[in-house]
Amino acid sequence: MNSVVTERFIKCHDRILAMNMVRSSRQFAISLDYLPQSLSEIVKGRRDVTLEVLRKAIERFKLNPNFLLLGEGDMFANEKQSRDYVLTVVTDNAQDEKIVHVPIPAQAGYGDLIMDPEFFTELETYSLPEFSQSRGTFRSFSVSGDSMEPSLFEGDKIVCRFMEQDQWSTSVKNGYVYVIITRNDVVVKRVKNNISTKGSLTLISDNSYYDDREIAINDVIEIWYVKVKISPFMPSPSNMRNGFSEDVETLKQTITEQSQVISNLNLTIQKLLKQNRSRV
Repeated sequence: MNSVVTERFIKCHDRILAMNMVRSSRQFAISLDYLPQSLSEIVKGRRDVTLEVLRKAIERFKLNPNFLLLGEGDMFANEKQSRDYVLTVVTDNAQDEKIVHVPIPAQAGYGDLIMDPEFFTELETYSLPEFSQSRGTFRSFSVSGDSMEPSLFEGDKIVCRFMEQDQWSTSVKNGYVYVIITRNDVVVKRVKNNISTKGSLTLISDNSYYDDREIAINDVIEIWYVKVKISPFMPSPSNMRNGFSEDVETLKQTITEQSQVISNLNLTIQKLLKQNRSRV
């Protein structure tokens, strides 16, 4: 007979499948490094769930340990937070919504202060003509680091549109750039959407020096779709062509040097042939 903990685990399994966080029980088992056949035995009531599987499920899908072990609270650790979440907006005297800018210093505490209206009233706000009549809430963020070069450089500002949480699984598009907000971080990355298959997002840098990394969707608080880049840098025509031009010049020089080597080799071969003929 199943333990009550196993029964709660099965409820979590069923809920995770219903939410399309994984496509199947098999994928659920694989995500926990567990044999699908063994998981099937648990789901069918033929064996109890192990502590190690519970631990991995809590970590992977952010299940609430109190719900699993004691039957208390919500099924997911962040379920109450998601249910109570309200997006903070800032308006002017005419009740027109303003674009709030989040500079790099403010990004360090953004995840913790995301529900605090006073935090946003202390940030700079502005309007852009092309966004004043657009539907949705817009926010801008300063770019830090070099992980998105050459698309985005440190010091660039990106204007983004807020994405409702119930749209994430279908509206977050592969290869597009988003600002991903977690409790501890604000990151700008291209995204691969694995929400319906693995309950996660793959974050991809344009700078090939940085590796891709995967983040559980339950760790994500907000997603903002990047629509516009505002850059303080205006490259001159010479700068714009410098990189390509330098590569071409290097290639031309290499070809010239190789041609000279081949020509010298040809001359040497011709001399050796003449010497051999004269000896004969």
